[in-house]
Amino acid sequence: MRLSRRSLLATTTAAVAASAAPAAAASGPGPGHGGGRTLRTGFERLAADGYALLDGRRVGVVTNPTGITREVRHIVDVMHADDRVDLTAVFGPEHGFRGTAQAGGSEGRYDDPATGLPVYDTYLKSGQDLAAVFTASGVDTVLFDIQDVGARFYTYIWTLFDCMEAAQLAGLSFVVLDRPNPVTGRAALGPVLHKEFATFVGRQPVSQAHGMTVAELALLFNAEFLRTPVALETVRMSGWKRSDFYDASGLPWVPPSPNMPTPETALVYSGTCLFEGTNLSEGRGTTRPFELLGAEGVDGRWAAAANELDLPGVRFREAYFAPTFSKFQGRTIGGVQLHVHDRERFDPVRTGIGLLVTAKRSWDGFAWRADNWIDKLTGSTQVRTMIDAGANTDEVVAGWQSELAAFRRKRREHLLYR
Repeated sequence: MRLSRRSLLATTTAAVAASAAPAAAASGPGPGHGGGRTLRTGFERLAADGYALLDGRRVGVVTNPTGITREVRHIVDVMHADDRVDLTAVFGPEHGFRGTAQAGGSEGRYDDPATGLPVYDTYLKSGQDLAAVFTASGVDTVLFDIQDVGARFYTYIWTLFDCMEAAQLAGLSFVVLDRPNPVTGRAALGPVLHKEFATFVGRQPVSQAHGMTVAELALLFNAEFLRTPVALETVRMSGWKRSDFYDASGLPWVPPSPNMPTPETALVYSGTCLFEGTNLSEGRGTTRPFELLGAEGVDGRWAAAANELDLPGVRFREAYFAPTFSKFQGRTIGGVQLHVHDRERFDPVRTGIGLLVTAKRSWDGFAWRADNWIDKLTGSTQVRTMIDAGANTDEVVAGWQSELAAFRRKRREHLLYR
């Protein structure tokens, strides 16, 4: 059964990529890569092919403010104005379709003022509840186009998973339009989720930094994790290499969520988001979320201890700041700022662990969040219990290597790009 499922998925993906290829080639030169390479997103290739893949379908799109063209027009506005697409509905994830909600919020059900299209809320819905939303919308095909940032606990990839599952339950087709992983697709890093710790920040056994694009993740989900595969089609990018950072794409950056303002934020996020599981600020309420970390009572000893680790590609500056919201709102606190000076060598997950280890050793006020949220973020109790037992950075990182190696082998089967 597993072999036939994978064969079906590979055939579907290859067919969609082949149908889009001539249109992509005909689209001509444009901004993007040097060396003659021009990146085209999945949507760009779909549009250049005259939306042939969507012909005769009633389409609903799962998207947010990142679903834009390189001319910064939203794909919903573009497709709504094009008679070749029967765009029927929009589905908003966490933060909402137009991106007005903070972390842990959404925009609810409304009619979009710009297009008149009904916008349905998917946030915290899954299974039959989400399938009922899709059925009520009247669509027969669900399209997904959201910019991811490469971390397991960034919720849009689980919106993808939940929507795929719900589409299958509702008997709908599912199409994923691919976009770059902004922090490259070179490697999977970090601990792998244990299923007993599954939440909306991690539904399935995926590594903390997955090193995949959303289309690759969709193939992985369909082959490995969905009880019954959905009728899946992917429209891959052209001109993207796994070693590319986001600035090589030539695409504008739109914050995927309010606290992901730049690609540099995404670069550190898969490591420093772990501080959500502690009593320290992860920098929310500052102009450098996830790059600034701190708490009341923290002083220069933490930056000094972190620098002594000699972590590759990054240095730490003693920093003081006053968050405007979230932890320590309006209070001046001390901590560190990360300065990544060599992003090729930088390992965000090892860095996050090193910062946890040194924070606990240099500040006697350190504590885990009372609900052990750190276990949900890391995917098991291992990181927390090892640090509490006095393990150093190398020892903690060594603890997940066998599970990571197994995930890397599974991941390799679903990669679309070199």
